[in-house]
Amino acid sequence: MAEVPFIAIEGPIGIGKTSLAKKLSVHFDFHLLKEIVEENPFLGKFYDDIEAWSFQTEMFFLCNRFKQLEEIETEFLNQHKAVIADYHILKNMIFAKRTLQADKFEKYEQIYHILTSDMPVPNMMIYIHGSIDTLVERVRQRGRDVEQNMKPSYLAQLARDYEDYMNEFEVMHPDIPVIRINGDETDFVHRQDDLNCVIEEVQTQLKRHAIQANDL
Repeated sequence: MAEVPFIAIEGPIGIGKTSLAKKLSVHFDFHLLKEIVEENPFLGKFYDDIEAWSFQTEMFFLCNRFKQLEEIETEFLNQHKAVIADYHILKNMIFAKRTLQADKFEKYEQIYHILTSDMPVPNMMIYIHGSIDTLVERVRQRGRDVEQNMKPSYLAQLARDYEDYMNEFEVMHPDIPVIRINGDETDFVHRQDDLNCVIEEVQTQLKRHAIQANDL
């Protein structure tokens, strides 16, 4: 029996994860799981002083994403209903490793592994990457107040961290297909042809995944 599709979209801040997730959710009629961002009461303080507020910020995100995944597993995946998310919980480790001091990161990592040890794992990843110019412009365009003090150097480092992590992810999880999208060249928001190309690639991977699952 084929697994229920559970697709996660990842990439740096501002690259278009939520926009793509919404469009694919509509096209495939998959439930849309959106990460909680602006509800984080520490986020504005975090961008003003990363070192002082990083642990509180990361713990809020981790606990809320854990709760979301619990609900998704119970209400959708266990009911054989497909899900597409605009994040993968692995992003917590990308941010925490960059923002937390060593002693706090060690504590955070222990909590992360305890909470996520039996969480549902996406069986397809879409990774959107882009240049610093693209990221800065898209963050500016969406106009979230809490992000306006974000430094371009932080975005640039985050983009490098994502690239390193996704390269490792493909090696560690060869059974999970990863679709890579160049956010500098692909505009799935304003160009239907670009969106169609992404849809076709997702359809191809869904068929391959279903065939592999049926063969097991």
